[in-house]
Amino acid sequence: MDHSDFDGLTLSNQLCFPLYAASRKVVNLYRPYLDELDLTYTQYITMMVIWECKTLSVKEIGQRLLLDSGTLTPVLKSLESKGFVTRRRSSDDERVLMIDITKKGEVLKTQVLSVRENVGSCLPLNSEEALQLYSLLYKLLAALNED
Repeated sequence: MDHSDFDGLTLSNQLCFPLYAASRKVVNLYRPYLDELDLTYTQYITMMVIWECKTLSVKEIGQRLLLDSGTLTPVLKSLESKGFVTRRRSSDDERVLMIDITKKGEVLKTQVLSVRENVGSCLPLNSEEALQLYSLLYKLLAALNED
């Protein structure tokens, strides 16, 4: 077997690796800012969805974040224990767990305004490059979610 048969297995020829590594590095940039607010990155993005919609089901949150309920349940329990959300059964269907933002959760929204700006200033991309990367990543996500 020729050595070139394995070229596709080198790390430098993989798209998955820079996606994985960049994702980890970017999430780590958030850590010091979110630590100050006692939030994990997953709690932060969960709150983004809740700030946008105010009330929605766990299933809807999972669909928006591409997370399963097994991942979301501890996140939502933690956010509830911190007073940012409440969890309740739907009056229409007891099987559906609804999440509502609280006043404390709304106050948190104002406290995180600077997080995006602080992290954005750490990224070595101009606004055009950031928009291009954003578009490409969402194109990739859309294609991967078609199944």
